[in-house]
Amino acid sequence: MTATQPETGTPTGKAAGKPSAEDIERAWDDPKLANIIYHDWEASTYDDKWSISYDERCISLVQARFEHVAGVAAQPYPTSLEIGAGTGFFTLNLMLAGLIEQATVTDLSPGMVDAALRNGTQLDLALEGAVSDAEDLPFPDNSFDLVCGHAVLHHIPDLDVAMREVLRVLKPGGRFVFAGEPTAEGDVIARKLSQWTWATTTRALRLPGLRGRYGRPESEIKESEREAALEAVVDLHTFDPDELARLCLRAGAVDVATATDEFTASWFGWPIRTVEAAVRPGSLGWNWFQFAYRGWVGLNWLDAHVWSAVVPDRWFYNVSVTGRKP
Repeated sequence: MTATQPETGTPTGKAAGKPSAEDIERAWDDPKLANIIYHDWEASTYDDKWSISYDERCISLVQARFEHVAGVAAQPYPTSLEIGAGTGFFTLNLMLAGLIEQATVTDLSPGMVDAALRNGTQLDLALEGAVSDAEDLPFPDNSFDLVCGHAVLHHIPDLDVAMREVLRVLKPGGRFVFAGEPTAEGDVIARKLSQWTWATTTRALRLPGLRGRYGRPESEIKESEREAALEAVVDLHTFDPDELARLCLRAGAVDVATATDEFTASWFGWPIRTVEAAVRPGSLGWNWFQFAYRGWVGLNWLDAHVWSAVVPDRWFYNVSVTGRKP
């Protein structure tokens, strides 16, 4: 399945790869173009950057996050659409968990759609893909039993239009689930931690004893900083859980509910990811991976079973929302 390229324009370079200086200059004032450029740029390395996998580790994470807000479905969703699907992390792991039967993924970024389809092929999962805009979905009314997304709403300029599109393409009684969106308070803390960790780590890696073992070439560090600057253009929104619910209700949804996750786990996870982005790929080794993964899992359990009872929802990093079409 294919769709036309969004009218906002296309990068002057390749569909997936490093953008030209002209592309980046044009993107500062065009968030949709910035999304295409940034995510095309990231497409080939995105799964490695975010430690995305399609095994029990991420299958259980995705299933838990989905069911945390939507509950346990009595049977798989026959048809699903994901908007802003990236490399397919959410949909493919939901399929592997047995929660989705037939799936279509969309994204503004051609590079991301290509990556998702490749991942689907490697996993022997039937997947359709389309390059499309969440504010103008190229599908008939009443097409899907489920519309979902992960960390996508904060990239969409006009959320009211996008939510009306979500409800339009859902079948009557169909469900939407959007997970992994940043809360306003949680995002401030995460960004501060990441900025401090990046500055501290890149300075430390200039020391002779660390540079040879862990350091990346200065050109790669500068490129990462260019990517981070463009990321600030594509991250358009943060959310209060109650305001996110009201957005869905305005669009006409019913049975709307929100849920949050990651409190102390985000304080640990964002610096960990930042260190990994600053060092040479593969230099930290298996022990670091085990420390990072087990540390995050332990803190995530603490957040879910202890802090969720006493800490306001808005202080958690992730907010998810679900609802149905009447």
